[in-house]
Amino acid sequence: MKRKYYRAALLIELIEMTESSQTQNTKNLLEIEDLVVEFPTSGGPVRAVSGVSLDVREGETLGIVGESGSGKTTLGKATIKLQEMTSGKIVFDGRSLFEIKGSALRKLRLRMQIVFQDPNSSLNPRMTIGNIVGDGLKIHGIASGAKADEKVVEALEQVGLRPDDMKKYPHQFSGGQKQRIGIARALILGPDYIVLDEPVSALDVSVQAQVVNLLKDLRDKHHLTYLFIAHDIGVVANISDRVAVMYLGKIMEIGADVLRQPRHPYTKALISAIPDPDAYKRKRLAHEIDEIMGEPPSPSNPPSGCVFRTRCPIAEDRCASEIPILKNGVACHFVE
Repeated sequence: MKRKYYRAALLIELIEMTESSQTQNTKNLLEIEDLVVEFPTSGGPVRAVSGVSLDVREGETLGIVGESGSGKTTLGKATIKLQEMTSGKIVFDGRSLFEIKGSALRKLRLRMQIVFQDPNSSLNPRMTIGNIVGDGLKIHGIASGAKADEKVVEALEQVGLRPDDMKKYPHQFSGGQKQRIGIARALILGPDYIVLDEPVSALDVSVQAQVVNLLKDLRDKHHLTYLFIAHDIGVVANISDRVAVMYLGKIMEIGADVLRQPRHPYTKALISAIPDPDAYKRKRLAHEIDEIMGEPPSPSNPPSGCVFRTRCPIAEDRCASEIPILKNGVACHFVE
């Protein structure tokens, strides 16, 4: 059944605002090649990430979108070695994460941090905010005592919190404030690269905008590089320089124009699923596609060929036998 979807003009405006402030970066801070991450199960290994190859440029924000279970978080954790890879290669600023270990890895971890999705579970309820934010300083032997307190106060002020907040406990803060604490904890060690694992999905809409604007300001001020994982395409459009679309452990499409000019049927389906109030109905970004049906297959038993073929409105026999190669930013046999 064909349906015409007119997507929000707001999304377009966000994309254009982001593009107008982008600068071209030539140096890759992170290089991923044919990355595979498997988890052992009683029925055999399950591939959460399956042959992903991409680069993250220094100073850019690469957005990762896709349905739950697509492998976004596993990919993000693998890039900072919180999740071991099964095979493939991850190179951070010229150094292979597969090979680096021990004290060298510990030193490198100063340059890579993560902000978790749920601020309630990522903060220790028995620790004061000062100890939570400043713990990394002690672990890495950077500062302690009064000097550490000064750095904690500086980090808290950068995320919009007050110096006396360091004496409080997590339960005394709202969800948005807790996420700011998580950002301060990541920021205090002076990283170059931060994985943002759905950092605003647990927050109210009004608070989401505040946190996203904060992240953009911090990125520009400290020349940070972000891997921004999210379900909300509008949020991704607001902050990302490029966007990668994941499905069942694979990259379906990647590029700077993915949200404005989607080519893969899965990307179009994701955009079509955005709630579309009448006030935002415009003729721009209109796509006539088949409505996506069903649920994603189990990662333990993925379809042969193209993993999206069982839900794809344009799939043909070739899709069942031949895996599409990511070419010119899109992995589909029938994209012109």
